[in-house]
Parts: sequence; structure tokens; C-alpha cells
Amino acid sequence: MRNTAKITTAVLAAGALTLGLGACGSDKDSGSAAADTSGPLVVAASPVPHAEILTFVKDNLAEDAGLDLEVKEFTDYVTPNTATEDGSVDANYFQNQPYLDDFNQKNGTHVVPVVTVHLEPLGLYSHKFKSVDDLKSGATVAVPNDTVNEARALKLLAANGLITLKKGAGNSATPADISENPKNLKFKELEAAQTPRSLDDVDAAVINGNYAIEADLKPSKDALVLESATDNPYGNFLAVKEGNEDDPRVKKLAKLLTSPEVKKFIEDKYAGSVIASF
Repeated sequence: MRNTAKITTAVLAAGALTLGLGACGSDKDSGSAAADTSGPLVVAASPVPHAEILTFVKDNLAEDAGLDLEVKEFTDYVTPNTATEDGSVDANYFQNQPYLDDFNQKNGTHVVPVVTVHLEPLGLYSHKFKSVDDLKSGATVAVPNDTVNEARALKLLAANGLITLKKGAGNSATPADISENPKNLKFKELEAAQTPRSLDDVDAAVINGNYAIEADLKPSKDALVLESATDNPYGNFLAVKEGNEDDPRVKKLAKLLTSPEVKKFIEDKYAGSVIASF
């Protein structure tokens, strides 16, 4: 039976409180004690595709590898890291390197990547237009409001000629860094999970791959423009609190997540909307 637990943003406050209390200790105290490796490996994950991939591993590969795996689903991009930091879970699987770097810096957390598994190309979607050329002057575009994903969204628009970003605009770019905006686009900043729901209210929305799939969008088919997978720095990985990289359970999961069986599962199930990175 699928052993998952739905965790919503309602627990975010509790996670943040725990993190805040932990931050009161010294840098030495923030280091990870040896993990208890006797129980199941509890991994926090976004529902799609991360938890689906982990559940495939759990149901088809974990037992033969001697891994007891438990999957907990989170619907936000904050709680998985705070839960990994405070030990509520052993690992997480939902994020990319630029996002993690920004999160660790802002929150004083010590989460580190273990192995990169897949890429979810970011895309621009619309219920009103069939191509970017059809976007009218003054059109409103929804973008994720977290630092890294907003910059990533703006880079996607710039790569497709809709805007020009100021020289040097990097992973913290905002609409204030736009130097040229020939269509006079307006931007609506929303929590990433809300962007698919905004499609009826805006002219277009830049949506993260996992949320697009959850909303029954097919990135490889439905996106007006889609992020290139070539040399893309936004691969999603398994991550743990620093010091737990050598947990034998984590090493087993890392090997399984980059196995031929998982690659085939990703290719068959997501048909190009999720791309294996190994």
C-alpha cells in the first residue's frame, strides 16, 4: 500500500518556529548529529513528479535493495527544507541548486544536495493565446514570487524575446531588472503553486513543471515556450542536512533514483515533461 502522508502549508508555521529556535544555537550546534539509520528513510517531496518517482522506487525497487522508504508529500517549497533541517524528515526531493543556495543563505539552514535526478522545464502557458506573438501590449503575466523562480521566469521570457534584462541580472532578478519591455507586459507575482490557477485571470503565466503537471498541463505540448534542457542548472535533486550524506539509507536511495528503471519510468510516464538528468 502506498505509504504517504499529505502535508500542507498549514504546518509551515510550526516548521518555521522549530527552525527559529534552532537558529538560536551556535554554529557548532547547527551541525548534524549522526542520523539514526535504524528506522525508515523519511523523504519529503512535492506530490508531482517527485513523490510519484519515490513511490515507484518504494513499490518496485526499495525492498530488493534493503531500503525501508517512507514518502511524505508537501505542497510548498519551504517546509521540506525546514523539516530536513530540524530532523522531522531525513531527506527531501523537490528543488534545484539556485533555489537551495538562496534558501540556505536566507534561513541559516544547512541542506546539501546528494544526487541530481531530473529536470522539470519551466514554461509559459496561456488559456487566451496560442503563441507568444499573440500576446497583446499591456498583457499581464503571472510569475512565481520566490527569488530564484521569479528570476528563472524572467530569464525564460528574455530568452524568447519578450523582455530584455539588465546586464548582470542573475538568480535574484525581478521585474525591476527589466531594461526593455516592448509589449509593456505587466507582472503579477504569485506563490509558485498558485500560478496554474491564475490562468483564467491573467493573459499568461510562467509555471514550474511540477505544478503544470499537477494542473493537467503537458509542458512538452501545452507551453507557449519551454525552458531548454541543455546546460540547465535547475535539475532537481535528493538533498539531506549537511553531515548525513553518508547515511547508508541515503546512499541506497541515491543509487535507486539514478537507476535504469527510474529513467525508464520517467520517460514513459512524463513523455518529455520531466527529463531524467542522469
